[in-house]
Amino acid sequence: MPANYRIAIVGAASLRGKELNEALGESPFAAAEFVLMDDQEAIGQLEAVGDEVTFIQQITAASFVQADFTFFTGNAELTRKHWETAVRAGSGVIDLSGALDTEKDAVVLAPWVQESVKPLNLQTPAVVPATPAALILALLLGQVRQASAVRSAFATVLEPASEYGRGAMDELHQQTVSLLSFQGLPKALYDIQIAFNATPAAGPEGKIDLQATEARVRRHYALLAAGRLPAVAIQLVHAPVFHGHTMSIGLDLERAMTAEQLRQLLAASEHIEVASSDEDAPSNLVAAGQEQVLVRVRSAEDEAIAANRFWRDVSQRLVSNRSRLPPLERTGTIPARTMRLPG
Repeated sequence: MPANYRIAIVGAASLRGKELNEALGESPFAAAEFVLMDDQEAIGQLEAVGDEVTFIQQITAASFVQADFTFFTGNAELTRKHWETAVRAGSGVIDLSGALDTEKDAVVLAPWVQESVKPLNLQTPAVVPATPAALILALLLGQVRQASAVRSAFATVLEPASEYGRGAMDELHQQTVSLLSFQGLPKALYDIQIAFNATPAAGPEGKIDLQATEARVRRHYALLAAGRLPAVAIQLVHAPVFHGHTMSIGLDLERAMTAEQLRQLLAASEHIEVASSDEDAPSNLVAAGQEQVLVRVRSAEDEAIAANRFWRDVSQRLVSNRSRLPPLERTGTIPARTMRLPG
């Protein structure tokens, strides 16, 4: 891996930015030159990338010059404001904020779903890692389709506050404390009580749009499925938890199989860990620190009898962005305009 890559991270002070710093510091890109940027409030903060410590700079057009890759890890507004500046400077754009997936020629990728990895070219304005929920659904249903067609599938996705950044986590924490001390609730972001409450929608004055997130999950899954995987009815619910996606998936298969057969089929994937007992059942707590998707399989009928209908309980906590990052080091996936020869 050439050591003279220059990598810019916009939104470096965000949760995603910090996790990305850690992931890149442990990757083949650890020897690259990093430029950390964010809005006014974060300027001057010190951050570690690998063995190096650098400070967060102001976002300027000059900051993107000679940047091979620019990661956008802040909020969608910050990404929309600056991403075209990065493209004009010749940088490849990787959008972790989810703001650019509807832009013309933008590509949604999920490295764990190998068939979704498409070669990028000069006309690729941005690469958008698929949402965790879409990635998990594509991964699991890709395994299932090896053994049976799926007559119907549906999923309820429980999403954590961390998907909306530090501010959302702070509001959940503050609401929890306020409720326990019988005080008024802060509702600046959600405009609704989210502490001790699962909800499919935020308040009308809230800054967080859960319906838009649900639509993005559906859109990303459809792109990853590309007509190869079955359609899935998806409902997203915001759960009063800080980290970790959990979902319940129902399947109606063409071919009858036992729950154990389905467990073995899923366990064949290096990215899936199947729970061996109820004590190991997936949850956002059990998933902490795990890189794999944790799955429990239950038959809708007798466990020992071959059946067509199954429930799958799934949990994953993305402790880093590794599972969502496009494989930049893989031949054919780096936009040609961003490649510079060493020396």
